[in-house]
Amino acid sequence: MTGGEALDLAREATWVLIVMAAPVMLIGLAIGVAIGVLQALTQIQESTLVFVPKILAIFVSVILLLPFMAAAMSGLMGTIVQRIIAH
Repeated sequence: MTGGEALDLAREATWVLIVMAAPVMLIGLAIGVAIGVLQALTQIQESTLVFVPKILAIFVSVILLLPFMAAAMSGLMGTIVQRIIAH
């Protein structure tokens, strides 16, 4: 494997990582901002109030997006296997 092929594979793996992590992170961000706005409006400054809804939302999103994540990882593994077979 040449240096260029290794960089292509690393770039593709990084892109798959971003595609897999972005939806879960965006859901966590949205929940955190919504609860932060709610806390600012009601002046409730409880620091632990953010964690439980955010953890639950991230857990549910991971469960729901698991088939998508598995398909993305499977596609990357298929590409790696094809490159191994080609050499």
